[in-house]
Amino acid sequence: MPCAVAKAIARLESAGFEAFAVGGCVRDSMLGRTPNDWDITTSARPEQTAALFSDCRTVETGIKHGTLTVIMDGMPLEITTFRNDGEYADNRHPVKVTFSTRVEDDLSRRDFTVNAMAYRDGRGLVDLFDGIGDLTRRRIACVGDPETRFREDGLRILRAIRFASVLDFEIAPETTDAIHACRALLQNIAAERIREEFCKLICGVGAVRILREYHDVIAEFIPELEACVGFAQNTKYHHLDVFAHSLAALSYCKTDDLVTRLSILLHDVGKPLTYTEDENGGHFSGHAAAGVELTERILRRLRFDNATQSAVTVLVERHDIPIVAEERAVKRLMRRMSEENILRLMEIKRCDRLAHAPEYSVPPPELERIPVMVRELLAADACLSLKTLRIKGDDLIALGVPAGKEIGRLLTELLDAVIEGDLENERDTLLQEAKKRIKK
Repeated sequence: MPCAVAKAIARLESAGFEAFAVGGCVRDSMLGRTPNDWDITTSARPEQTAALFSDCRTVETGIKHGTLTVIMDGMPLEITTFRNDGEYADNRHPVKVTFSTRVEDDLSRRDFTVNAMAYRDGRGLVDLFDGIGDLTRRRIACVGDPETRFREDGLRILRAIRFASVLDFEIAPETTDAIHACRALLQNIAAERIREEFCKLICGVGAVRILREYHDVIAEFIPELEACVGFAQNTKYHHLDVFAHSLAALSYCKTDDLVTRLSILLHDVGKPLTYTEDENGGHFSGHAAAGVELTERILRRLRFDNATQSAVTVLVERHDIPIVAEERAVKRLMRRMSEENILRLMEIKRCDRLAHAPEYSVPPPELERIPVMVRELLAADACLSLKTLRIKGDDLIALGVPAGKEIGRLLTELLDAVIEGDLENERDTLLQEAKKRIKK
């Protein structure tokens, strides 16, 4: 337990209140993981907590529900009064909470057994629902009746499968049944909250298993993926349906980078819309372009930031375009994509190929050679953008080109010629070429 947490609990206890570390920090500590944050639950009312920590900076993060954030020795601690929750009118928030003096009441209202444990030095662990047993069994189970828990707060459905993915746990049968039965409650949850949970889920070590087992739950907010489930590809290159292929590709992913993993999951989402069949089997002409449209729709719906939307869509767009390990081609690629996105693209292509039918599943050597070439070109300060071109707009104006679009067009032509290897990136050479083009 960090010193700041122990000090805060000791201060509350010295004033005659009970106080415990509670929830995820206890769970993670028991698993040998470093908690991201520490929460404290106490019998002190919010105003009493505020008075006790008047010498610290405090933030009223959820004062209506008894939560006060206290900054102790630079560490933010959420300190919440023991409470009972009233009815949940919107499948998300309790209409009213009642403060309690018993830690047992507070633990009874929590979502999962592994999150319903409290600890303090001296008393030790308070575990009313066999959270330790479920940690040992590597299992996610609701506190009390699962359907009741999910109908109180629909986001718990996604939290359950997120925990199962991140911790690589199974989900108890009764909880699993309730997740499937109550999944439509996710329609009442804000897109931002769904996105937050889904991002953690897809980056978890158990993501592939959870996405496979709970694809109907994912379809509540990404219905486009459900069309891929069971969609046979009918081609010698693929032995799996579209969704199973995407999950297989994701299983080969070596990184927990969100953009890469989202791109792998969505790279073939356009296939069901573009399927045609002839005597040679199934074809998916234009599936990448269709996938871009669907991906944009999905990411906008879930309120992803613009940078993530831009990166994922360009990777989906380019995932199926062959790239040769030749300097001119790599320079063209670097003109259009950042180094980070090129490395992501190579990983997506590697995973995609590994998920093909066995006889077509060997990744081409270019996928390893191209990142090396990218690093070499960057180290050599190769000319890849207008920034590194040895002439500027002012040079063209001095040659008589009027300011405006013509300047940009001519500079772009010169840059393309440099990238193609037709011109050296030397000032005199570029000026001479510019003069020729101006005359034309």
